[in-house]
Amino acid sequence: MFRGSMVAIVSPMQSDGALDYEALAQLVGFHIENGTDAIVAVGTTGESATLDFDEHTEFVRRTVGLVAKRVPVIAGTGANSTSEAVYMTRQAQEAGADACLLVTPYYNKPTQEGLYQHYKLIADSVAIPQILYNVPARTACDLLPETVERLAGIPNIVGIKEASTLERLQELVRRCGDRLAVFSGDDGIAAAAMLSGAKGVISVTANVAPRAMRELSDAALAGDHARADAIDGRLAGLHKALFLESNPIPVKWAVNQLGLIPPGIRLPLTPLSKSFQPAVRAAMQQAGAI
Repeated sequence: MFRGSMVAIVSPMQSDGALDYEALAQLVGFHIENGTDAIVAVGTTGESATLDFDEHTEFVRRTVGLVAKRVPVIAGTGANSTSEAVYMTRQAQEAGADACLLVTPYYNKPTQEGLYQHYKLIADSVAIPQILYNVPARTACDLLPETVERLAGIPNIVGIKEASTLERLQELVRRCGDRLAVFSGDDGIAAAAMLSGAKGVISVTANVAPRAMRELSDAALAGDHARADAIDGRLAGLHKALFLESNPIPVKWAVNQLGLIPPGIRLPLTPLSKSFQPAVRAAMQQAGAI
């Protein structure tokens, strides 16, 4: 059900930070038209940390309605409070999401046993399919492969978004790829990950170049190394440029340049520095996005 190019969609905002649902409708249409395989709402790229509970749930509900079952909708519902994560996951299920994406608890640095119990409780509490999300560079928390292997035995834990190294992704495929889907959380290594057995990518780059990311995923999942490498070569500059400042600063600027969203972003994030704008634009041109 979950495979291929899955966009971690930006949350459109007006200049004052208010969520813009008209722009969301335009974004959803853009992704459906360009073949995106699934939409991930209110993840890191969607500024989940600055949306309150009501905004979070409403954004998921609106996304589900706009998508209208044409592709799966995955809702980001992770938190560093287990009870909060259970609440948000239940709200996403009631809003109609097809699955939830749960980032590791950030800042409080739980043990591996704590991580296992955290994810087990959420899975036991809410029946919706759940995807683990490990991004140690942002969370100061690393969900180790042996813990993922334990969690793979829980029926509604169906995947993991791994945003660390290619070696870690390959290890996860070896250890438990027959029991849960492994997804790349890093566009720069997504092609290699899929050629190594990963089932897809949860992508920032797909916000800007959705058709190319879909074609890349199709080629890699089919084992077509030459085509995957050729497409990835055109996208390599964009993969890097979208992280010249903290995600989602560059990608929101890029999607605004495509005319799809207003320029809004919420503090403590700020608009893309003018000094980086030429590099992002050049990468967009190289990728064929503009």
